[in-house]
Amino acid sequence: MSAPGALDGLRVVDLTRILAGPLCTMWLGDMGADVIKIERPGRGDDTRSWGPPYAGSESAYFLGVNRNKRSVTLDLTTEPGRDVLARLIRDADIVVDNFKIGTLDRWGFTDDWYEEHAPGVVRCTISGYGSSGPKEGLPGYDFILQGETGLMSITGDVEGESMKVGVAMVDICTGMFATMTVLGALEARRRTGKGQRTEASLHDTGIQMLANVASNHLVSGEDAERFGNGHPNIVPYRTFATSDGELAVSVGNDDQFERFAGELGHPEWVTDERFARNQDRVRNRAAIDAAVAACMATRTRAEWMAALSPIGIPSGPINSVAEALASGQTRARDMVVEVDHPTAGAVPMVGIPFKMFGTPPTVRLPPPTLGQHSGEVLIDELGIEKDTIDELLAAGITTMEKT
Repeated sequence: MSAPGALDGLRVVDLTRILAGPLCTMWLGDMGADVIKIERPGRGDDTRSWGPPYAGSESAYFLGVNRNKRSVTLDLTTEPGRDVLARLIRDADIVVDNFKIGTLDRWGFTDDWYEEHAPGVVRCTISGYGSSGPKEGLPGYDFILQGETGLMSITGDVEGESMKVGVAMVDICTGMFATMTVLGALEARRRTGKGQRTEASLHDTGIQMLANVASNHLVSGEDAERFGNGHPNIVPYRTFATSDGELAVSVGNDDQFERFAGELGHPEWVTDERFARNQDRVRNRAAIDAAVAACMATRTRAEWMAALSPIGIPSGPINSVAEALASGQTRARDMVVEVDHPTAGAVPMVGIPFKMFGTPPTVRLPPPTLGQHSGEVLIDELGIEKDTIDELLAAGITTMEKT
């Protein structure tokens, strides 16, 4: 039996759907928290229908971001549904939502309500633009925010169109920041005994993801350029075509460049005033990249990796998703795991991306079916009377699905 997780004994009320919020609450669940996912009766999280592919009747998208949770259906547009939610929140430690800003306030869950009824609860709201500014309250979508925050302008071929990242990276990173705020607020609660409200927004995340590119602009005043697979500050640092496929090569400093130039058979590059220092290579990017590309085309990927690794030059193949998931490193790190789902059977999924050796994260529960745990939570744990449960069921405010 594994040791308790870092968040063992804490309860999360999960009022999120799609990606950023469900990732945050899944990671909290991976660390041992009891996550109760509140879903709309009859429909649930939007991603339940985002397929194909499906495993049985469950979409791969939903399965990938909702393990270690229990599903309870509640119609929160009704007063009885909100009454049940209030009871759940009073017993919780953490509440995460991604409703439109102001929705929970309109339903009565204001700062004053929390102060009176649940002062120790840590709250995190995930939104498109946060609770201030000219776009306060507007819905946010990863694709739109990748464009709006400048990320798309620096992604793609130099002469091509702006390009989004192949996954919803702003959503994913927003989920990470949301998790970070929750953990920080829990530590503050340990010291103060008080919960607090936190926020993570797609807009702020996208701006943060500009990282060194944003700093380059803020310092220089010059707008960012697009370099394809190149790096704005380091050259050569990009993909190159070999005789049998693409290889990513990272030459991070002048010492590495000297060794790299020697292996490519051009030690004279080190004394060439165009290439001697990284700043020279950045200014003469096209010339050095073209020269390196001509050399790289003469060997296979495996031959280059075998030659570059001993001299300390990082390189790696451009794998397909299938190749990446099947790699020995992925398997050795338990980054593909299998869970037994009540209707879909054995389902493979991406594993836990962080390791904690004293309080190890674990996959304890498969992603739930819709309303799978309504009875368990509402009757057995909240102690709601049978007559009230019957009324909620009759009105469609909750459902109790067969497991």
